[in-house]
Amino acid sequence: MAVRQFNVEGMTCGHCEASVKEEVLEVAGVTGATVDHSTGVLEVTGEGFSAEEISKAVHEAGYSLA
Repeated sequence: MAVRQFNVEGMTCGHCEASVKEEVLEVAGVTGATVDHSTGVLEVTGEGFSAEEISKAVHEAGYSLA
């Protein structure tokens, strides 16, 4: 199982974290996600997902990857 980190821009609170996590968990192959708005770090666990898919999910939540 792979673990990848991404930097997310624009998150300011726990609600932001929850929105990003909810969208990322819908990506096929993702089995887990942790988000920290204070550092902007998104950590994604799983297999078979691409950075582009994660970027689209983050965009759906209203944010962007750095």
